Amino acid sequence: MYVSFHGHSVVKIKTGEFTILVDPFIKGNALTDLKVENEKPDVILLTHGHNDHVGDTVEIAKACDALVIAPFELANFIGGLGVKTHPMHIGGAREFEFGKVKFTQAFHGSSFETENNEVIYTGMPSGILFTAEGKTVYHAGDTALFGDMKLIGDRHPIDLAFLPIGDNFTMGIEDAAYAVELLSPKAVVPVHYDTFPPIKQNPLHFKELVTSATVHVLKAGEGLKI
Repeated sequence: MYVSFHGHSVVKIKTGEFTILVDPFIKGNALTDLKVENEKPDVILLTHGHNDHVGDTVEIAKACDALVIAPFELANFIGGLGVKTHPMHIGGAREFEFGKVKFTQAFHGSSFETENNEVIYTGMPSGILFTAEGKTVYHAGDTALFGDMKLIGDRHPIDLAFLPIGDNFTMGIEDAAYAVELLSPKAVVPVHYDTFPPIKQNPLHFKELVTSATVHVLKAGEGLKI
């Protein structure tokens, strides 16, 4: 499995046969290396409905007939826009031909703002555990620190975790470093920082604080084989 980071919270997972794209916020993301027209994922996973995470899901999914997997209310909203979806929810897991998907809790919000400034409720925010080829990747989505991260780590040995460090809207560096202690992943990548002025952070400080896992500070387009 090859897992790469593409700015903000965009993550791409490539297995032997499939490409999975998580929270594909591309247009409007000055830190990404991706172009919408070049992305041909088999599956798109969404953690929650905020525009900087749903991003370009609809355009990409329509172009390549990708399956979008998201929390129930968000999946229903996306499906209403003409996209093939599979709804799930927090605590639920399902085996697909490309791997196993399980949604976990996250402490945040979830709504989508349309071009007409209409705010659509999109259910609960979530994190995602993705397992394939004997490896598990945890994308925490946008979240605060919470104690049940220990339960997630105890129940699901994590090979690679993507944790937000931007503060203001999510965990900051200190809380994210403590989250690593609770989750006990083998490796961690900081995400959701520097995209906008309120979330400017120094990821190297996060790396200094984490002692129980290997921290990879990745530039957009860089990845890891796990």
